[in-house]
Amino acid sequence: MAGGKQVMILAIDESEHSFYALEWTLAHLFSPSSSSLFKLLVIHAKYPSTSVIGLAGPGSTDVLPLVEADLNKTAERAIQKAKDLCKAKEVNDADFEVIEGDARTVMCDAVDKYHASVLVLGSHGYGALKRVVLGSVSDHCSHHAHCSVMIVKKPKVHH
Repeated sequence: MAGGKQVMILAIDESEHSFYALEWTLAHLFSPSSSSLFKLLVIHAKYPSTSVIGLAGPGSTDVLPLVEADLNKTAERAIQKAKDLCKAKEVNDADFEVIEGDARTVMCDAVDKYHASVLVLGSHGYGALKRVVLGSVSDHCSHHAHCSVMIVKKPKVHH
C-alpha cells in the first residue's frame, strides 16, 4: 500500500480533538515542499447501528434505518472534513476509510492489517470518571496497538 513508505494511521471521529490531531500532524509531519516518510491513512470507526439501538432497549428496532442513516452521514462528514484539511495542506498521499466497529478494536486491527508504524489519536481530555465509564480509545490503543501510538492533546486555553 505505501510504496516503500511507512504507514501512519490517524483516527478521526466528529470531535474537535480528532481534527486538532489531524491538523497538528499535517502541520508538523507532512510538508508540501518535501516528501514525507509516511503514507497517511485516515480512519473513521463507525459504530454498528445495532449496538446503538441495543442501548435504546426493546422495541427500538423500527428506528434502525434512521440510526444507520445518521451514522453514515456522520462518517461521511468526518471523512470529507479530513479530505478537505489534507487538500488545504497539500497532502495528497493520503487514503480515507470508514470501518464499522468499536473504535478501540477498529484502530488496533487496522494497525495490524496495514502494518502501521504509528497510530495517531486525538485526546478528548476526559477526567478519570468519564474514562472509566466511556472507556478511552487512546488508553486502550496505547496498550494494545502493535506500533507506536502518538496522542495529540489540544493545549488548554489559560484565562
